[in-house]
Amino acid sequence: MSYHIDMEDHAEPEPVLLSKHAKNLLRFLNLLPARMASHDNTRSTIVFFAVCGLDVLNSLHLVPPQQRQDIIDWIYGGLVVPRDNEKNCGGFMGCRAMVPKTEDAALLECMRKYQWGHLAMTYTSIAVLVTLGDDLSRLDRRSIVDGVAAVQKAEGSFGACIDGSEDDMRFVYCAAAICHMLDYWGDVDKEAMYQFIMRSLRYDYGFSQELEGEAHGGTTFCALAALHLSGQLKRLDADTVERMKRWLIFRQMDGFQGRPNKPVDTCYSFWIGASLCILDGFELTDYAKNREYILSTQDKLIGGFAKWPQATPDPFHTYLGLCGLAFTGEPGLSAVNPSLNMSMAACVHLKHLHEQWRSRNGRGDEDIGLSSAAQQQLKLAKEGEAMTAATTSTSPLIQAQ
Repeated sequence: MSYHIDMEDHAEPEPVLLSKHAKNLLRFLNLLPARMASHDNTRSTIVFFAVCGLDVLNSLHLVPPQQRQDIIDWIYGGLVVPRDNEKNCGGFMGCRAMVPKTEDAALLECMRKYQWGHLAMTYTSIAVLVTLGDDLSRLDRRSIVDGVAAVQKAEGSFGACIDGSEDDMRFVYCAAAICHMLDYWGDVDKEAMYQFIMRSLRYDYGFSQELEGEAHGGTTFCALAALHLSGQLKRLDADTVERMKRWLIFRQMDGFQGRPNKPVDTCYSFWIGASLCILDGFELTDYAKNREYILSTQDKLIGGFAKWPQATPDPFHTYLGLCGLAFTGEPGLSAVNPSLNMSMAACVHLKHLHEQWRSRNGRGDEDIGLSSAAQQQLKLAKEGEAMTAATTSTSPLIQAQ
């Protein structure tokens, strides 16, 4: 099969409004609009999208040093370290509603019963700390991973927290990302996790969120990234990998959709794009069409990306839209690690921390390192500034190697 993109008679490509996107994300670090009041209990995820988005935009310098330290201290304010007589519930909370400012010992002890780590908030909190250059010295890595192991179910999946939560592929990914970032797996059962993931592989070779569910782009990313971060991606045979690539590639219309017969959505430029990067198949996509769709959701007035054209931009789609563009080597954007969902620069800092911990502990753990796809994204980023605007906006399909 051959492809051809007409490079002639095209209008000047629409630019990515880098500075406006940076200003848009900065605003979310200072003030949330009323329409986002319902997200108060997941505030650390909004901080993640804003901070990591600024990092991908190479604009973290816009966050003043004092504000950067304030963010780090705020993140640590949500850290839960269980006492000896408490359940293994270590990790980060999503907000500070359960940490009242009072000296009433009885009230504090009562609130203590409702303080526990949440896997998604723990993942985003650690990622923010790493992105801001923190050395993670205030973390009790063992306590956090004990908390991860405590919410693993018998079938291998993970709950979000110790009490009253969902358990599905999203939290499998969070668990794998946390353990990888902390370079410690403790009592987490990686084999059971692998078996749960593989039982969630559907007939069409996408992964479902839970057993017997429908294949979905977001949970396919969660499954593949968890396999990679846990060092188990190599257990997939070549035929299975090729069928997974096929399912993922067929999710591209112009942008990407999450499921067959569903509309395209900016965020799937990351979920599907990152999945293909992990499988070394992103070069089989149409870069130009992907870019064209993402930019159709760009707000030219206030910055940010939305899920659909003419919709309201938000931090979630802004960050993931930027990541989707970074995979194509868009000039001005930092390369993104597809498995950890943060910049390569942050991953370099994380790897340095791993080396320090291993040297201190005298351990020689196997280094998972970057996939060949991730190394390709780093190379793309370095070459991005040298690419012409026309090449970036009309990047043809690259022949499969």
